[in-house]
Amino acid sequence: MTPLVEGRRRAARRGFDQDRGTSFGAPAIVVHPLVPARARHALRSVGARLEEIVGLAAAIRLDVRDARVLTVRKPSPGLLLGKGQVAELAGLVRAHGAEVVVVDGSVSPIQQKNLETALGAKLIDRTHLILEIFGERAATAEGRLQVELAHLEYQAGRLVRSWTHLERQRGGFGFLGGPGETQLETDRRLLADRIARIRRSLEDVRRTRGLHRHRRQKATVPVVALVGYTNAGKSTLFNRLTGAGVLTADLLFATLDPTMRRIELPGVGRAILSDTVGFVSDLPTELIAAFRATLEEVTEADVILHVRDAAHPDSAAQAADVRAILASLGVLHSERPILEVLNKIDLLEPEVAAEMARRPGTVAVSAREGQGIDRLLSAIAAALGDGAVETIRLHPSDARRRAWLHAHSSVLGEREEDGLLHMRVRLTPSARARYAAL
Repeated sequence: MTPLVEGRRRAARRGFDQDRGTSFGAPAIVVHPLVPARARHALRSVGARLEEIVGLAAAIRLDVRDARVLTVRKPSPGLLLGKGQVAELAGLVRAHGAEVVVVDGSVSPIQQKNLETALGAKLIDRTHLILEIFGERAATAEGRLQVELAHLEYQAGRLVRSWTHLERQRGGFGFLGGPGETQLETDRRLLADRIARIRRSLEDVRRTRGLHRHRRQKATVPVVALVGYTNAGKSTLFNRLTGAGVLTADLLFATLDPTMRRIELPGVGRAILSDTVGFVSDLPTELIAAFRATLEEVTEADVILHVRDAAHPDSAAQAADVRAILASLGVLHSERPILEVLNKIDLLEPEVAAEMARRPGTVAVSAREGQGIDRLLSAIAAALGDGAVETIRLHPSDARRRAWLHAHSSVLGEREEDGLLHMRVRLTPSARARYAAL
């Protein structure tokens, strides 16, 4: 057993978690297929990728017996791996009594079917593994709907050639399907109906969140969103700032459902802090789509805190992955401020931590020990309250500018005097420039 697996391995005890409704402790083999042509452009090392996928497997309490990197010069359309590698892997499965093989990458339906036949074990790829983690961690009705939608969309493309019974024809009438409809067509239709129902439910969730955001904007309560790579310490920082009891653990995706709490900022007053699900490299597109209603809290936040694990050897690569997802959400190049929070400096040498604390545009903290928290609160307040409060005078009929100020600034008060509307507002420099352009 490799040191990596020895360090990550859970107890071999197997069982069924009554609270979560999931089994645990299944023996597993983890494989990272290394394609040299792709690895040359990768930001993180092969060892770091292997460690991460082992951590993901441990997150759903698989008993990882072995972890290997297999070099794949040219991925096979039918097996992904070479025949010799498949034979080697089958030997490992037999030697360890493995029931699950985890592949760190995307596996097509036909590759999955062929590999499961050759290995005699269940095979799950990276996307499926992350979906399983999310499915186990979802605690709210909304979270469960989002995960189910992602699962169904993932499975929708895997009905073909999955089971031979799907090609059997069946009779039917009315909405149950016409005569001669195959089981495959029936399953596809039922799947599409369920996906449509979940999407309608999540659209209701999106509208409800929109109403809540509108109320907060009317009450001029700013929102600060925490984002970052999974296990960067977002929830620990959230608890430190708010005194909440959100679950914190040395696990990937310990937090799934978003949580919002009130905080007090110096010179600003009340604000809302939002803790969100952690990001990861190669985050499944199904999850990004399913969690769009939740991620809108990030897109609509006044300030975004990008929490980084400063002690992680691949901190820079993790930050690049987070920025890529923020760019896909359309917030990376927006005008809202993004503060980089370098967390876990208590794990660094004092001189390294001191150097990080001096970096411009960042705040170095230890959420666990409380170091740098006052500086962070001041930095958030400065980002929210950048620019002095000013009074803008408008004609009462100037509804366009008044509506713009309500949408893009903190309106602290309004009164009519001498036939004009006097609005006390707090505008960031970027918002002030946009208002001037009106």
